[in-house]
Parts: sequence; structure tokens; C-alpha cells
Amino acid sequence: MTLKFTKMQGLGNDFVVLDGVRQRVDLDPARVRALADRHFGVGCDQVLVVEPAQGDADFRYRIFNASGEEVEHCGNGARCFVKFVRDQGLTAKREIRVETKNGLIVPRLEADGQVTVDMGAPRFAPADVPFASGTGAVAEPLDVDGTIVLVSVLSMGNPHAVQAVADVDAAPVTTQGPRIEHHPRFPERVNAGYMQVVDRANIRLRVWERGAGETLACGTGACAAVVAGIRRGLLDARVAVRARGGELVVGWAGVGAPVMMTGPAVTVFEGTWPG
Repeated sequence: MTLKFTKMQGLGNDFVVLDGVRQRVDLDPARVRALADRHFGVGCDQVLVVEPAQGDADFRYRIFNASGEEVEHCGNGARCFVKFVRDQGLTAKREIRVETKNGLIVPRLEADGQVTVDMGAPRFAPADVPFASGTGAVAEPLDVDGTIVLVSVLSMGNPHAVQAVADVDAAPVTTQGPRIEHHPRFPERVNAGYMQVVDRANIRLRVWERGAGETLACGTGACAAVVAGIRRGLLDARVAVRARGGELVVGWAGVGAPVMMTGPAVTVFEGTWPG
């Protein structure tokens, strides 16, 4: 089955976006992996599918990691989502309400072309992450192959474990990251974030993403890192997050408030995939 697609990226976190409103999209894990393959397919970190809303929203948003499984949330993808539906003429709205696997998000296309996303309120209860034997503390010890690391664990609609590190360039992202992703205390696996605090309004960040490996940027990871830093008293309420692919701005007013994320969304090219 031939599929029309659009290749997009947000800070180098790249996506294949499929219009499931005007064409039939049938995906299974094998097809997702083939589409995401950078040698034999189109190549991407995640596959995003735009579908008609099932409830009181404008659209439904489905996300598949390159490894094939469907996941709950993707912040960089959410920014690309609103640009896609606008560019494709699926809506004339600048702000849309979008259903995800784990709740409602509200992305808005700004006048300067940047996109702001209401990512919803973070959740800290261990059952909501989920995080086995967690306490909900601001930071908790985690035994990783005999080394104790201090992680801030929370859900941004998907699970995150954030460490504060002195030098993000020297952090063991590609070696320790996959061990944390698959740690038995995270039954649904987890995104492992490594945050370097530059000052109270700036951080540097690398993220080992569940099912994708290290990406050039992670939107939910940026939100989780800022929330973790604020809760630990390290950051102010509005923070510039510098990832390897570029910069996001994240704001959070405190417990119960939504996290607001602003950054770019770019269309790279369009094409058809024979499937």
C-alpha cells in the first residue's frame, strides 16, 4: 500500500508524518521499522499519524518509535503536528486541540513560525510513571549495575528519569542510558535525561529516548528536565534548553500547572513510500 508522507524535524529530532485523515494508514511494528530505517526506508526517530478525533478535539495524534512500538507522547512531534495540519489544509486554526494516547495537548502556531505546546501538567506519583518502589521524592537513588545515581522521576505523558550532571558532553548517555531505559524498576521502560545546569535560566541536555536511542533533541525530555530542575531548586520558572539539535524554551509555574514548550518545526520534504 503506497503512503504519502511528509518528512519533518524539530531541532533535528526527525519524523515521518502520515495523513490518516485523507488516506488509509495501516501500521504494524514491522512496517514502522521499515519506514523508519535510515538505509532501506525513509528514516526517522518517530512515525507520526494524524487521524480524526475520537472525542471533543480537532485531531488524534499517534506516535510510533523507530523500534515499532506505539508510545504516549512526543513534544517535538507535537510542534511538527500543528505545522503539518496547517500546511496540508486540514485546518485553518492556529491553535488546535489534539488527542494523544495519554491525554489532550494544545499546540499553537505563533506569528513568527515557532510553535508553543501546552504539554499538560507533569505527574510525580510512581504509579503514574510507572516507577516500581518509588516514593515520589524530588530525587531518588537508582542502582544501575552497582552504581547509585540520583534521578528525578516523572511523567510528561511518558516516563522520564532525569539526572543532573556536571558536564553533559562527558555524561554516559550511550552506555548508561540504555541500562536505565530497560531498568526493571521501569516496567514500561523510561527516557533517560542528562541535564547540565548552566545557570538558573539555561541548561544543556542530552536524552536517551526509549525505543529510539539518543536523539538530537527530545521535547518531553526538555520539559521533564526543566520540571526536575525547578523542583530541585536549581532553576527559575522559564528556562532555555540547549540540545544538540538546537534550543527550546520551557516554562512551568509549579505543581498542578501545565508545562509550556516553544520551539521550531520544519518541513524537510514530501514523498510516497511503497510500503
